[in-house]
This record gives sequence, C-alpha cells and structure tokens, in this order.
Amino acid sequence: MLAPMAAHAGREPKRPLERSLERLRERIATGDRGWFFGQIADKVSERRVAMGMSQRELAELVGTTQSAIARLERGGRPPRIDTLLRIAEALDCDLMVELVPHTS
Repeated sequence: MLAPMAAHAGREPKRPLERSLERLRERIATGDRGWFFGQIADKVSERRVAMGMSQRELAELVGTTQSAIARLERGGRPPRIDTLLRIAEALDCDLMVELVPHTS
C-alpha cells in the first residue's frame, strides 16, 4: 500500500495566470455564480420556452443531453463556451460576452 503524498510536496509557486484562474473558479463557486450564470440560465430557459421547445428538443439540437440542459437552466455546472455557442445557434440567438473594467 502506498502512503499518501503531502498535498503540496514538490509543487512550484503558482503563476499569475494560475492565481487568476483560481480566483475565477472561487467566484464561480460562490456568490458571483448566482449573478453571471444565473443570467445565462434564465435567458436560455426563457428563450427555449418562448420557442415552445422542450429541454430534450434543445439538447438534441445542441448535441448534448436533456440532463445537461436542465443542469444549465438550474444554474448548476457552468457550460463550456462551445456548448453555449451551440445553444445560442439552436435558440436562434447571438452569444455576446462583454468584458467591462472594474469601477473602483
């Protein structure tokens, strides 16, 4: 039986990009997720319903599963950008992402 290794044994200090990604993951996992991914989830759900489309129908058009669409609409695990692009196409929408400087 192998003994567990120390959690950080032999690791190099984190680079700025790694720290930025870690902060982003933390924001996604906490309060900011409710705002950012909640907006996406609401818009996908609203548009799908307005088009009279079921989650299963949207999933088939996107090439994913009904459970993945349900997870997205609940604000669960954030979808990849390529999945969002396929969803936008299936819902006859443009996907727009905007970077806005912080106001501090």
